[in-house]
Amino acid sequence: MSNILAKAQDFVTDLLTNKLDKNFLYHNLRHTQRVVKSTKELLDACSLSDQERELLLLVAWLHDTGYTKGIKDHEENSCAIAETFLTKEGYEPNKIEQIKTCILATKWNAKPSNLMEEIIRDADSSHFAQSSYIETSELLREELKLLGVKNFSQKEWLQGNIQVFRTDHQYYTDYAKEHWSEKKDKNLRKLIKDKKSEKKIAKKERLKAKFKGESPDRGIQTLYRVTLKNHITLSDIADTKANILLSVNAIIISLALSNLIPKLDNPSNDYLIYPTVIFVLFAIVSMILAVLATRPNVTSGSFTKEDVANKNVNLLFFGNFHKMKLGEYEWAIQEMLKDKDYIYSSLTKDLYFLGIVLNRKYTLLRWTYTIFMIGMILSVIAFAISFKFYGPDRKLELLSQVLFL
Repeated sequence: MSNILAKAQDFVTDLLTNKLDKNFLYHNLRHTQRVVKSTKELLDACSLSDQERELLLLVAWLHDTGYTKGIKDHEENSCAIAETFLTKEGYEPNKIEQIKTCILATKWNAKPSNLMEEIIRDADSSHFAQSSYIETSELLREELKLLGVKNFSQKEWLQGNIQVFRTDHQYYTDYAKEHWSEKKDKNLRKLIKDKKSEKKIAKKERLKAKFKGESPDRGIQTLYRVTLKNHITLSDIADTKANILLSVNAIIISLALSNLIPKLDNPSNDYLIYPTVIFVLFAIVSMILAVLATRPNVTSGSFTKEDVANKNVNLLFFGNFHKMKLGEYEWAIQEMLKDKDYIYSSLTKDLYFLGIVLNRKYTLLRWTYTIFMIGMILSVIAFAISFKFYGPDRKLELLSQVLFL
């Protein structure tokens, strides 16, 4: 690498790293390095003098420096930056003019007038033939969006890319035509395939949206789904509350049996009998009610063909079919699926009977909590009365027993 090329590389690297807007996701240092690499590839296949090679490599390094001044007239700005840099380095004025002419040849609608301009134009668009084109193209789309140029939709971008490939772009050098055109065509086929896929997806989405908008059953289905879920959630909460009460009362009874009741054999502890009976009785009643709240009902588990024909059986509840054979149940389900009203009727029955069960559970739970609360209050009062009036000489022992329980 000549001295001027090394200086140009350092200059451009520093400029695009530190002065370029971070929203330039495509036109950045990576793009410039890619153009330099493609330029070298083309130069190796073309017969140019060392001086022309040097000029083209300088063009490749400097051609997009104008983006540090913004998108508008970036080619002209690149020329100005290149002239300032090269003049400072003592580069020959006539060579600087050649470099500026080649930079201006990278404008999108410009037509190359010589081999040097053809090389730099092909190098600048070499990404059309690279396997990473789709990803690179997306970076350019995002860049245009971030810079406020235009926000292309996926469909618009695909269509625009296909048009560029088919009509707006061409390679000029023999090497690019021979080695890059086939790869470019491959990328075009990918774009066309993506466009077809996009059309299929869009068509499916339109049909889906149309179905959603025209289906009167969607709101009904949502109603049943949400309501059934809420009922099941409430049932789970009720079972959890009942299990908590069962556990607490089981612990209370266990402690009473192991620590309090054995002491009643002693005549001196007779004053503890009534408080203990109240204490244990309310705990047992609370346990019984908690068990009743969670105890499942046993159903017949069978149905007849007449029940299905008359829509008298809810096939969605396991309790109505658990004794039936698989074939009979499959037949009944097929019959139900033929009748939308039968399906909705079954769902309605599910909601209704779930509501009945929930009402029973929560009523029992309310009684259970109430009895448990009353029992604890009465037990404490009974122990306090017995302690005060019947056991003055055993205050410390009784107090420790009550606190322990």
